[in-house]
Amino acid sequence: MENKEFQSIELLPEMIGLRLDKALSLLPDIRSRSRAESLINQGRILVNDKTVKSSHSIKASDQLKISWPTAEPTTLQPYDFKLEILFEDSDLLVVNKPPGLVVHPAVGHAQDTLVNALIAHADDFDMKFGDERPGIVHRLDKDTSGVLVVAKNDFSQEKLSEQFKARSVHRIYYAACLGTPAKTEGVIQSYLARHPIDRKKFANVLGDDHRPLQNQNDPPEFGKWAVTKYQVIERSSQGISYLQLKLETGRTHQIRVHLSEFGIPIIGDHLYGSDRKLKSIVSSHLREKLSQFPRFALHAAELGFIHPRTQENLSFKVNWPEDLRSTLKGLFKNVP
Repeated sequence: MENKEFQSIELLPEMIGLRLDKALSLLPDIRSRSRAESLINQGRILVNDKTVKSSHSIKASDQLKISWPTAEPTTLQPYDFKLEILFEDSDLLVVNKPPGLVVHPAVGHAQDTLVNALIAHADDFDMKFGDERPGIVHRLDKDTSGVLVVAKNDFSQEKLSEQFKARSVHRIYYAACLGTPAKTEGVIQSYLARHPIDRKKFANVLGDDHRPLQNQNDPPEFGKWAVTKYQVIERSSQGISYLQLKLETGRTHQIRVHLSEFGIPIIGDHLYGSDRKLKSIVSSHLREKLSQFPRFALHAAELGFIHPRTQENLSFKVNWPEDLRSTLKGLFKNVP
């Protein structure tokens, strides 16, 4: 067990009356509330020789002490993978993620992820106390292509995370689906949780009537509130449709679950019912064409947010990558 050595912190006048995490973020060696909260949760901050919660209000008589953590070398290896960088400065970068690339190291993908590729690309990541990993603010599934923003430091990660939490980030996706919605536009909302049987999947949380719970003011014991707005861009008489989707929340597999349980699974999304729905396509030629999709047809086309430091309004838009673009243009007229 680590033997923590504490040293005194000078109490600044502007810290008086603030929450402990906010007050600590004013110190040059901490700089963000996320770093401060991490220190507090690790028991590295003492107020009057006692550990307290982040919400503790600083008084003029308080005596603060800190035990600085020792930076641990990262085990992540650089991955020599050419990335399409849409924007980059000292605080963040925006990348057009290709399909097939996992965002974060996981089982089966320890050193060949976007994170590893970013480490190879840049050497100015400055996360919590010497951590050289980039700050992942949001994720795209392995087979989802499109725009993704990454923080280079705790300040940017904290401010960007606040925007995502406040639902002020502009996010537009496009999907090609099996089936056609009855309405040209609408909202799909539910609570999402891990599937009760297949742990690789997520599903709507159902009520006693076996229907998705849709009252945000009456939450279940588990699950997270998810809202997806859709607009039908084009529908085909052969039973397929092209949709624009706007995310208000960003839950794991949100769009895939919502469209699947709405009865219009994404083409090529084998995990969420595309194989079963494909059988309803009357044209054998179209069925064969759709069965050959190399991945599910979901693309994060637009991303807009406020730069955490400059307060500039940044907006990015990318077209479908070539692995699906030509095929989709052959199925729909309105694919850019």
